[in-house]
Amino acid sequence: MKSLVSVYLIVFALACSYGQTSLQYTLKKGDSFSFRQNADQVISQEIEGTAHQITNNINGLLSFEVLGEKEGSYEIELRFKELHLKMTSSIQGELMNVNATEVKEDDIQSKIFNSLLNNPVLMTLAKNGDIIEVQGGDSLVNKMANASGLEDEFSLNMMKKSLEKEFGSKALSESYEQLTYIYPLEKVEVGDSWQNKYTGNLIADNTWKLAALTDGIATISGTGDVTISIAEPNSTMNLIGSQITEIRTELGTGLILEMRVEGEAKGTSTMLQLGDQEIPTTIKSTITYQLIK
Repeated sequence: MKSLVSVYLIVFALACSYGQTSLQYTLKKGDSFSFRQNADQVISQEIEGTAHQITNNINGLLSFEVLGEKEGSYEIELRFKELHLKMTSSIQGELMNVNATEVKEDDIQSKIFNSLLNNPVLMTLAKNGDIIEVQGGDSLVNKMANASGLEDEFSLNMMKKSLEKEFGSKALSESYEQLTYIYPLEKVEVGDSWQNKYTGNLIADNTWKLAALTDGIATISGTGDVTISIAEPNSTMNLIGSQITEIRTELGTGLILEMRVEGEAKGTSTMLQLGDQEIPTTIKSTITYQLIK
């Protein structure tokens, strides 16, 4: 009887593990790949009875190269290869239109963002996609600020502080976890769910689900409760909302083939020139990533 119980337990264990899959990054030194990023964001505000919309469009190409593996994580070099930023106001018209690959002598912004291109940033990536550390963002910020041509120390430091919020090491880590940090620590099977959290100006409590496994491709869906909290000297923003994510990943490497994130958050913002007046504010965004090998 004892032997029959042992056999039953073995069979039961095998049955439970059958169909389970390890979702993680499986990379090797020398691997290289790129992602095309497109982001559309619409900020809507109601200011003293007047509707105002700011539309931001970002198109970029990010390249990655695996430098090696260390203690269950990967050392990866990240470079910005292309970057196009456009900002339009429904009241003021076009506020910014910069293609970083094209430098214009009379355009400081084009010089600043051109200096961003092809400068390496080192990322330590856990196998579940958690970005453990980013190095080189501060050096990147210094190069961008110096490219502005500003000479007085006060203006230069102010620009560095502004750029750090988007391109400093901490900001880059928080920003690109949305692209990488999607995998569970344990094996899962179709229908299983797991959770993680993004931090930074945008905080998201995420629930992920393995929706399907087909021909070496995993389909993952995600929902997140989002909080946006930004405090600047001249403005603040406090919003809450949600986002929905759809992902297709390659099982062999863990690389994301396609990702689409749609989000909406509502709340209030303030501006120094309007005193303590709370401005109804809504942000709608759509971000997509596509793998380019």
